[in-house]
Amino acid sequence: MRDLWIELNQLAEAIHAEGKRVAVVLEGRDGAGKSGTIRELTRYLPPYAHSVMRSFMPTKTMMKHWLSEWEKLMPRKGEIRFFDRSWYSRALLQPVMGWCSQKQYDRFMHDVLAWEQSQDVTIIKIWLSVDETKQKTLLERRANDPLRYWKHSPNDALAVGKFDELTIKKDAMFALSNDWQIVDMADKDQGRLSAVETVINSLKGA
Repeated sequence: MRDLWIELNQLAEAIHAEGKRVAVVLEGRDGAGKSGTIRELTRYLPPYAHSVMRSFMPTKTMMKHWLSEWEKLMPRKGEIRFFDRSWYSRALLQPVMGWCSQKQYDRFMHDVLAWEQSQDVTIIKIWLSVDETKQKTLLERRANDPLRYWKHSPNDALAVGKFDELTIKKDAMFALSNDWQIVDMADKDQGRLSAVETVINSLKGA
């Protein structure tokens, strides 16, 4: 990993020097390892060259003006911003859990690609993949872990129960464009390594 971290630092320094803007979007099912993967990606990155947008509960205003509110959260010049969940919540959890309307979902799916193209931001999209059995195991472990118990929420059980529904929404999201890169998280250590390699290769091509 050391050589990969060094290479990632060099790329981040170049992005900072050139004033580019990069958004690294990590999406995946609950328990897939988004937060841990971001920790691995940012472990040695210089603080002036990156930031992390952690998962949060959107306000009522944000729910009504979804993409325009996310526009305010895009990376600054010279920065890589890592998103632990992103505007793609509107394509995934929100419709599955009934948190947005069908009209809001449809509007997002219609508008999102044009919106992204208007941002002057390089967007790297990564899907962290776990199967149903693995997700259930991870969420049960989290609920009983004295170090990770605070991550557990009532939505965990709902997420497992809606595995197939989320798969349908995920497939529809993938069908919008072919720029999603899938990282297998069946083995978290290998998955995090693959995620670092994926980001490096994407930045080289940016």
